Amino acid sequence: MRLLFCAILALCFASCVNDKERKKELPPKDNVFVEAVQNPSTENSQLPRLFSNGKELYFSWVTRKDSADVLNYAVLRDTTWTPSTEIIEGNDWFTNWADFPNIAENNGRILTSFLQKSDSGTYTYDVKLNLYNPETKEWKKNFILHNDGTKSEHGFVSVKPYAHNSFAVTWLDGRETVGKGHGGGQMTLRAALVFEDGTIDYDTLLDEKVCDCCNTALAIGPKDQIIVAYRDRSDEEIRDISVTDWTMEANWSAPRTIGNDNWKIAGCPVNGPALDTYEEATVAAWFTAANEEGEVKVAFSSDGVKTFSEPIRIDAGNATGRVDVVMLSASEAAVLWMEPSGEDEVIQLARVKTDGTISEPINIAKTSAERASGFPQVEKVGNTLYMAWTVVEGEDSRIEMASVDVGL
Repeated sequence: MRLLFCAILALCFASCVNDKERKKELPPKDNVFVEAVQNPSTENSQLPRLFSNGKELYFSWVTRKDSADVLNYAVLRDTTWTPSTEIIEGNDWFTNWADFPNIAENNGRILTSFLQKSDSGTYTYDVKLNLYNPETKEWKKNFILHNDGTKSEHGFVSVKPYAHNSFAVTWLDGRETVGKGHGGGQMTLRAALVFEDGTIDYDTLLDEKVCDCCNTALAIGPKDQIIVAYRDRSDEEIRDISVTDWTMEANWSAPRTIGNDNWKIAGCPVNGPALDTYEEATVAAWFTAANEEGEVKVAFSSDGVKTFSEPIRIDAGNATGRVDVVMLSASEAAVLWMEPSGEDEVIQLARVKTDGTISEPINIAKTSAERASGFPQVEKVGNTLYMAWTVVEGEDSRIEMASVDVGL
């Protein structure tokens, strides 16, 4: 029986970070304010996803209308949102708190994803794509990412703009889990390129056995390097974070474990990594509970992800995880995560440097550790960080946003 949602929420060991584990803190920046940002989503919305091209903020979300799910997007230019646009809707989608649509933009081209049921099984669904052409001002909608044709699970997509108006995409692919006799095969990790006309090529198997339901992460480095991070899975059920990368010189590298948490767990924790790059530098952030307590860790690489620094723990204790990260400079990143604070669950934001120093965390908002609250997002536009998250009140949901001026 699948253990899609294992008992991470049952980790309730009350403890705090040992002072020796924390590095010297960065001095607080003056006049750091969390400002509410109005957004164009309506009531009954969830699954916010943010993408920044450095000048504009792209925002996608899903709204429930009657029995249908509607994928929408809008763009924040300076301080003004474009009118919200309904891209596509359907009543046969797999709409899930942890496996959400994605959005990315490349020279006016916009690529979004969503999940559509392919059969009656709970986890039988395909990754579908929508591609906007700014020249024709038309969408190519509802085309499939993968060509295996199996009635199996495909999801946990990551998308980034790539060379020549294309997009790099990575996802978890369950084609090997069907037709393999008792128990089936294993979940795999794949990547491909989506070109500006919607054709898909270079579909490649990156890892033949990975954790079933943790989100993936993708970043683009110098010289068109593609970097993918994900939660791996060994035969001994060690589920640590691995990275693999593609370069013109070496093609796809063999997966390499970072952090070496040695987290042995029988089910999927539904808590994947986050990645970002800045010039030659890369940052990875992730969640682990290897020591029977939720921890959020960060590590940096300055050599094209061949090696990473020793992990830096940034949470205050017993973290829930659900991390996101964005680089502020070649030596500093901002990390977003969830953790308990007294009787509350809060979204925290902190700066961490390559030398291990950490800022005093900023409390962005109260939230809930329940699954429906989803995964908070952070992106950087100019000198401003934008955050988005889902607020759940009973059966109602809405999306809230905030900003912080990082003052670089």
